[in-house]
Amino acid sequence: MGQTLTEKILDDHLVEGELETGEEIGIEIDQVLTQDTTGTMVWLQFEAMGLDEVQTEIAAQYCDHQTYQFDFKNTDDHRFLRSAAGTYGAHFSRPGNGICHNVHRENFAAPGKTLLGSDSHTPTPGGLGELAIGAGGIDVTVAMGGAPYYIEMPEVVEVRLEGELPEWATAKDVILEMLRRLSVKGGVGKILEYTGPGVETLSAPERMTITNMGTELGATSSLFPTDERTEEYLEKVGRGEEYVELTPDDDAEYDDEMVLDLSELEPLVAQPSMPDNVVPVSEVAGTDVSQVIVGSCTNGAYEDVLPAAKMLEGRTIDRKTEMIVAPGSKQASEMLAREGWVAEMMAAGVNFSEATCGACIGIGHVPASDSVSVRTFNRNFEGRSGIEDDEVFLCSPEVAAATALAGELVDPRDLADELGDLEDPGFELPEEYDGSKADLIGPDEAVDDELVKGPNIGDVPLKDPLESNLAGEALLKMEDNITTDHIIPATQDILMYRSNVPKLSEFTLSRVDDTFAERALEADGGFLVAGENYGQGSSREHAALCPMYLGVEGVLAQSFARIHKANLFNFGIVPLSIDDDGYESIEQGDEIEIVDDVREAVESGQEEFTVRVNGDEEVTAHLDASERERDILAAGGKLSWTKEQAPGGAATADD
Repeated sequence: MGQTLTEKILDDHLVEGELETGEEIGIEIDQVLTQDTTGTMVWLQFEAMGLDEVQTEIAAQYCDHQTYQFDFKNTDDHRFLRSAAGTYGAHFSRPGNGICHNVHRENFAAPGKTLLGSDSHTPTPGGLGELAIGAGGIDVTVAMGGAPYYIEMPEVVEVRLEGELPEWATAKDVILEMLRRLSVKGGVGKILEYTGPGVETLSAPERMTITNMGTELGATSSLFPTDERTEEYLEKVGRGEEYVELTPDDDAEYDDEMVLDLSELEPLVAQPSMPDNVVPVSEVAGTDVSQVIVGSCTNGAYEDVLPAAKMLEGRTIDRKTEMIVAPGSKQASEMLAREGWVAEMMAAGVNFSEATCGACIGIGHVPASDSVSVRTFNRNFEGRSGIEDDEVFLCSPEVAAATALAGELVDPRDLADELGDLEDPGFELPEEYDGSKADLIGPDEAVDDELVKGPNIGDVPLKDPLESNLAGEALLKMEDNITTDHIIPATQDILMYRSNVPKLSEFTLSRVDDTFAERALEADGGFLVAGENYGQGSSREHAALCPMYLGVEGVLAQSFARIHKANLFNFGIVPLSIDDDGYESIEQGDEIEIVDDVREAVESGQEEFTVRVNGDEEVTAHLDASERERDILAAGGKLSWTKEQAPGGAATADD
């Protein structure tokens, strides 16, 4: 039997386990990346483990979230990250150089390689045939030290693309259609592998728009084969020699399959406040819009912004609508500027942002109250834009530009008919990507050889080993689809404390209940209760680290998002699955007790646990964990467990 492309890459990197769906495997990691909101903890953990030098082929540290440096704490973090990269042998991308995924694909992503990143949109280079996976920071730390990355072998789903995109339909509409069909939970535990004749009609950057936003499906990763379009892109970024032809075998067998006919797509939009709330733009046409933003790691490349620039040429945006371009990289801005497109857009009324994640996580360009913002981003979770009760729509750059011109949501086909001289701008690659590399510092160019820590950078907190008796209050009961933005918001006033866990923990779950952190500390231990897909969204491990710091011992949820569940293991919090009846049986404030000897049960491989509610009612919970994950739980988390594996046995973070 032949292999899928996913299986080929995994097989080439397999160091432990068998490629059988549901079985834990360990794979060698070629490349790692991290960014400034997750990177400080990655490097502090690297230091705590006593590691001397990066062991992967490529390690890259990007500064892309807090680039505006509102406070010395942000700037100190960036200085620390530069010093860590220099000390341990990583590439360093300076603040303002661009979003990690965009800069990484321009400079390092390569077919057939494996990439692990402490950002949930790490799968972006899947459009180039690189198997890229988002993970918690400590998983990246350990991989960077040369250890395998462990993951449950996902299902591999074939997404067969037929036909060709019609006018005004884009790659963004492809992934929005996927979200409409599958929902934000539809990709959990799966790798989506794109095949079929429609693939060759899409350029590599278009493919990367799809793989980037595959994260919103909950997918472990998304992957395209390589071909002439892949080789073309690599040649244009000056790395043509890294091209490798990669395709699935003709007789490969997939766990599931679906077919998407590109020719049937039309301009789509995700309505507030979930990426899967997708409808044709025509259904919401006429909605007044106060703000339009083109950019982000999904649609912020040169070739994403160019169509909007062409549509704005010689025109001006509506007087009641503000439009911002937030490029994915400084290279994109530089190239657009050299060709005159920046001036053209400015003349139309557009404001240019620094190349940053910024507005995507509510840092800058926060919408006005009671207003609609239309963005080409990948997420529109409630409050993520920086204001509660926001109304954020997601769409393609073409829909965004048309909306800015009209001052209301509009299908660009209808606007073209109305204006008479507006043509589909198409999708165009440059002759070459010739932007400056001045802001990317290689290991051999490092300006630091020792760590530089500002006063806001603290120590890595450790959890005690797992106890036999776990009991406490149900501190908070939550609904479905609680995101990591709910658990630890990403706004600038909060994320500046990402290196100061005691302070950061004060904001834990503040978007759900602003009294939670104080109550959790007073309770001295307890549990969280949640519905389905708990922890979806960002890979930020602080969403597990801060609850651990506050004394949370376990989470009882109907289901977990993949990265967050791994982060719970990594910080010694027991993730137990409950069914509908169990969820309904527990109320906030109830006294929870796990009847079993928890440590013994975890170490022995026990899967079913009895949870007693208020000393009376009993609920059945399940622990789905590998032997390795159970060992990590018993040790109190991955940092403690990893140090135990080191020669000489268990050390402390102070050693």
